[in-house]
Amino acid sequence: MGAGRVPVDRLPEQQLGRRLVAIPLALIVVITVVDIHSPPDVHLGPLLVIAPALTASLAGPRLTALVGALAVAAQVLIAVFHGGLTTPNHLSQITGLTLLSALVVFVCHVRERRSRELNRARSVAETAQLVLLRPPRRRIGPLRVAWLYLAAEDETRIGGDLFAIARSDRGTRVIIGDVRGKGLAAIGEASMVLGAFREGAHRYDTLPELAAGLEASVCRSLEDVADTEHDRGEHFITALLLDIPDHDAQVEMINMGHPPPLLLHDHQVTVLHARRPVPPLGMCELSVPSHRADPFTFEDGDTLLLYTDGVIEARSPKGAFYPLTEHAASAPTSGPEALIRYIHHDLLNHIGHEPGDDAALLAIERYGAHHLHRPHTTARSVDSRRRPGSGSKPVAEDDRRRGSHAVRHHATALVAAINEWL
Repeated sequence: MGAGRVPVDRLPEQQLGRRLVAIPLALIVVITVVDIHSPPDVHLGPLLVIAPALTASLAGPRLTALVGALAVAAQVLIAVFHGGLTTPNHLSQITGLTLLSALVVFVCHVRERRSRELNRARSVAETAQLVLLRPPRRRIGPLRVAWLYLAAEDETRIGGDLFAIARSDRGTRVIIGDVRGKGLAAIGEASMVLGAFREGAHRYDTLPELAAGLEASVCRSLEDVADTEHDRGEHFITALLLDIPDHDAQVEMINMGHPPPLLLHDHQVTVLHARRPVPPLGMCELSVPSHRADPFTFEDGDTLLLYTDGVIEARSPKGAFYPLTEHAASAPTSGPEALIRYIHHDLLNHIGHEPGDDAALLAIERYGAHHLHRPHTTARSVDSRRRPGSGSKPVAEDDRRRGSHAVRHHATALVAAINEWL
């Protein structure tokens, strides 16, 4: 984005501001007419400074300078009708109004320059997010996909949560993860994990091999992007891997310390807890057990909801965690996009403000595979049609008691490059 280019979303705001400039122009006319017709001992001319000050909040420095010049001209006109330009009172009023108008124009210019710099920074952050995350297509094989990314730092619009979808020879592979920290400080490690996933998704035949390859890649590259010497043991990434075949309802999952996904089926929400969880990525000094996948059934019409801890740990003003599992059970079933919109709106209503932590949501619906028999599952489920007072305890009760996941850390290499660009 060029230095003088205005973002499209700011155009209506600026056009409205220019229309409202009619208000300070009207004030100049009213103050001038009233002062001219007032007794000589009544001086309303100093009130003309309101016009450029008000314009500065509505328009840019050029229009503010024009209104300031009109205000000074009006003060000169008032002086002509009240004793002439050479009187000490009028000279001081004209001089003071000129200086104040110039100061207002200078402040407006500084504000506009900082606004342009902020817009450029946002543009760079949005571009970095698009390059890093590469938003998935809405339809991938037999899947429909929708996603949401909420960065805690609104100025950067990018944070430490990550997700990606890659096509393999047999189907689709998915990763969602969470690194320590937020904003630009976490970009380096997120890009490291995503790069390893996109490469490994096509190289490894099985999901356990992909998980082991990701672990090896992270351990090799972690020291290059993180300050592991002074912050040893704090740099690791939680991740969830899925392997979704195109023509088979049996899906494989490997959970590396990440919040469990939700499976929405026939108005029921099933929490897919890992039976064989493994440590997060980056725990290089620990002996990581062999990766073994957990299978579950994912049929036509089912929806998988993946999320990061920024969603379930979002607190209301009273301190209550967001009950994602319960609210997902009552969400609309008209597709993944409607589900994401519903949770987004519901989440913001729950916390009452912008999120204090990065949050990511990924909804995946199977719509093109043939129906297969659903085997028995031991995962617990929440039925949206359950009668109140039935005595059954929602699964989300356990989610509320979960502590914060210490899963994010600082990045240096890519952050320095972006800061240099800014």
